[in-house]
Amino acid sequence: MILHLVRHGQSAWNLERRLQGQTPDVPLTEQGHAEAASVAELLAGRSVSAIWSSDQVRALQTADAVSRALGVPVQATPALREQGLGRLEGLSYDDLIEEPVPDGVHISEVRWGGGESVRDVHERLTIFMAGLPDVDGEVVLVSHGDTLRILLAVLDGRDHRSVEWHEFGNGEVRTHNLAR
Repeated sequence: MILHLVRHGQSAWNLERRLQGQTPDVPLTEQGHAEAASVAELLAGRSVSAIWSSDQVRALQTADAVSRALGVPVQATPALREQGLGRLEGLSYDDLIEEPVPDGVHISEVRWGGGESVRDVHERLTIFMAGLPDVDGEVVLVSHGDTLRILLAVLDGRDHRSVEWHEFGNGEVRTHNLAR
């Protein structure tokens, strides 16, 4: 199965440099809508038979642009939400205070702000992928930067401690051939 992993277009809080996490209602900016349209144009010639999206507004707005271009409905799911950041959500990057990782705990197992750890998200995505039905054609997954980085580890069979932290840009598409 061919998966197209899509990060949502630029949101208002991306522009303001605020931590979004699972804040549900942060919309795309004008640039974000343009990025979503570019994603739709890029995928327009593909044989896509399913689109799954995070149920957060910024991802759904991106997925809707792809859906209109391809004529394929969007299936929204909380499984593709961004990593929950608890009380840190809404803070600007400049307001963050560095906290040490507790002794004996791997950084991927810390629940920053009382939200989800990387391990939590890895487990959520592993369950989602195990339940993703085989389809004829290609699948688009619209999600968020941290979630997609963690999903790449899941797809490659790596554990939560092996997530690579390369930037996943707004409106970026990465194609992954998933052998099942």
